[in-house]
Amino acid sequence: MPDKSLIGRKLNEGTSEVEKGRLRFFAKATGQLDPVYSDEVAARAAGHPSLPVPPTFLMCMNSEFSNLPVMLETLQMDLARLLHAEQSFAYHRMAYAGDTLSFETQVADVYEKKGGALQFVVNATRVTNQKGEHVADLRCALVQRNG
Repeated sequence: MPDKSLIGRKLNEGTSEVEKGRLRFFAKATGQLDPVYSDEVAARAAGHPSLPVPPTFLMCMNSEFSNLPVMLETLQMDLARLLHAEQSFAYHRMAYAGDTLSFETQVADVYEKKGGALQFVVNATRVTNQKGEHVADLRCALVQRNG
C-alpha cells in the first residue's frame, strides 16, 4: 500500500522529439477539426512556426517513458484494484512539431479517503523544451480501492 514516504520519488524521465506525423494522427484520432493541428500551411497562417501540439498530447508522449509494472511495484499498487481518478494540465508555453521535449515524473502526493478504503497517488510531470523552457505541468491521480 502506498504511503507518504513515496512523495518526491522519481517515477520516470525521458526526452522525445515531437513528430508531425504523430501530431496529425493524434489530431485526427481525437477529432481536432481545426486545420492548424494537421496542415502546416494553416498553422503558419495562424502564426505558428509549425504544427502545434494538441491538448492532452503531452500525456501520450509522457506515457512512452513509463514502465507500468515497475511503476506499480514502486507505488505498491495492484493493477486489479486501480482506477485512473483525475488528470490535469497547466500549459506555460506552446510546443510544436520539431521541438524536443523532456519529461520528468515524480510522486507529488499520497493520501487516503473513506478511512483508508481508497488510497490515492498523485503523479506530477514537468515538461521542458530543448531550450530548457517550462512547457507544461501534467498531473495524474490514481486511486486504489482497498479491502
